[in-house]
Amino acid sequence: MNHPDRRWTFLTSHARVLLAIARDPVARLRTLAAACQITERAVQAIVADLEQAGYLHRQRAGRRNQYTLNLDQPFRHPAEDGLCVRDLVELAVDSAAQPPKTASVSVTVS
Repeated sequence: MNHPDRRWTFLTSHARVLLAIARDPVARLRTLAAACQITERAVQAIVADLEQAGYLHRQRAGRRNQYTLNLDQPFRHPAEDGLCVRDLVELAVDSAAQPPKTASVSVTVS
């Protein structure tokens, strides 16, 4: 779906990379970049940021990297105080695997 107004998005590139790794912990940087629609160099820098901050651990498995997420790591922003990475991963990864639920909501504003 193309949107004419792309001045902002709900998820940062860091969140997209983290979620892509949660979906495929042995993905190559190229695959992560394609999934997140950013450059490989950007993914490489983001993975380094996430590793340095303790959100993931990178380990060599042959010629590839295998990533382990620290799901109990808290979010960095004070507005998300009390929430951890697990909350985001469970919401995004679990809901992506399930078929979307249809719902009808009626709102009245007075």
